[in-house]
Amino acid sequence: MKHAKKSVIFIILGLFLVSSVFAVCPFCTFAVGAGIGLTQFFGIDDTITGLWVGGFIVSLVIATYKYMEKKNLQFYGYKPIIIISYYLIILAPLYLTNLIGHDLNKWHGIDKIILGVSLGSLSFFLGAISYEYLKKKNNNKAYFPFQKVVMPIAPLIILSVVFYILT
Repeated sequence: MKHAKKSVIFIILGLFLVSSVFAVCPFCTFAVGAGIGLTQFFGIDDTITGLWVGGFIVSLVIATYKYMEKKNLQFYGYKPIIIISYYLIILAPLYLTNLIGHDLNKWHGIDKIILGVSLGSLSFFLGAISYEYLKKKNNNKAYFPFQKVVMPIAPLIILSVVFYILT
């Protein structure tokens, strides 16, 4: 539990270093990336690492969408192409190096990394969508400072603690 506390403290301290925030901002991407590195460094279970990888992928997808829309680079089918590309680019090397699919890396018969990536992707996405919904209900204003960062990252932190306890 000591290592998980250090990861959470690092992420919370990082929240105070950002000067401007966009919906699913570059800081979110940094925080998720830092989470991935910290879980591996501290030897935390692959399910938890997978959570952060999943959040990282969704963050990259959303940031890429926003960049392409800002630069007017949309084309037919670009959204599914981006999603599939990021998942393949990140997960294929893990599969090819037997980090995904290894018989000893399962939790109740499910690959830990795939489980983590799936839940992390879903929870980060739902957190980001929830932020947009709540902001819209509040006259396009956040309810509290750094809500744009907290809402996508909080589910990853909560699930990390849950899986730390369960595994």
